[in-house]
Amino acid sequence: MSDLLDTIATLRAEVCALHAELTRYQLVVWTAGNVSARVPGEELMVIKPSGVSYDDLAPDLMVVTDLHGNPVDAGWGNPALSPSSDTAAHAYVYRHLPEVGGVVHTHSTYATAWAARGEAIPCVLTMMGDEFGGEIPIGPFALIGDDSIGQGIVETLANSHSPAVLMQNHGPFTIGKDARAAVKAAVMCEEVARTVHVSRQLGEPKPIDPDQIASLYDRYQNVYGQ
Repeated sequence: MSDLLDTIATLRAEVCALHAELTRYQLVVWTAGNVSARVPGEELMVIKPSGVSYDDLAPDLMVVTDLHGNPVDAGWGNPALSPSSDTAAHAYVYRHLPEVGGVVHTHSTYATAWAARGEAIPCVLTMMGDEFGGEIPIGPFALIGDDSIGQGIVETLANSHSPAVLMQNHGPFTIGKDARAAVKAAVMCEEVARTVHVSRQLGEPKPIDPDQIASLYDRYQNVYGQ
């Protein structure tokens, strides 16, 4: 139990700190948006509380829930706060994608604008080939509050390399092997959404050949870096 308590404490601190990255990169306003992390080896997750200002977030305010979104308190000081309104969507992703360790949702301006159009972001940048392995797909319209958004995320990403999906009329959700990777995907999603939008103001952007996209993705995922 002491190891689990230490893990929970570490994740609460990490998830809290990662929310600062959302404001740093201007991906959220007011209390919108959320980061969550799976607790390794447990049917648990850590997520932002609902309706709490980013300036007021602290590690001990992060809410621990099971993978159905129910708050859990087993001695780690879970606060009497409600988890994010997007908790059901995050929980569904964790239940159905065991490789996912982090989920992020934002309403970042350019990515959400593409979502409002119901349009995928085409792969016209080498950065997109590297990070997303193709287009950033559009997911179905779904109302918040139950598993519908989570189902749309999982179904849309089932046949995609992309760690990001644009839920129609809502905004981007991103996944990663851990919460930090999911935050990176959210930052990169907004960057390419903005750049491709600007390119369209200048003319029709040129698509990248699928074989070249595959080569870019393979190199970046398997060779690039230390």
